[in-house]
Amino acid sequence: MVVVGSADSFEDIHAKVQVEKLPAVFYYTAVWCGPCRMMAPVIEKMSRQYPKIPVYKVDIDMDGLGTRLSNLKIFSIPTFHFYHKGEKSSEVVGADVKKLEAAMESLHKQQ
Repeated sequence: MVVVGSADSFEDIHAKVQVEKLPAVFYYTAVWCGPCRMMAPVIEKMSRQYPKIPVYKVDIDMDGLGTRLSNLKIFSIPTFHFYHKGEKSSEVVGADVKKLEAAMESLHKQQ
């Protein structure tokens, strides 16, 4: 799992995933979010289980992200966006382990 350290870094990574048509998972979270803390070990395990699919952990409280998150329609956390060939292919909102596992497996099979 890659922890995204700044809004600029997020923009760079997000653009690279789209331009280079890469698989990726963006995990939108916050330190104060209980359900996010519950999902953290689950997504960390999946990132080890599927090493060819990078997982980018994005703290929604990072300076400079507000407008970008609105454009991506991140209104609730945790939110997971799955990218296949540079396009968002699926989304999981909330602490739903089964949906998260299914989405990750689906993305893995598309590789």
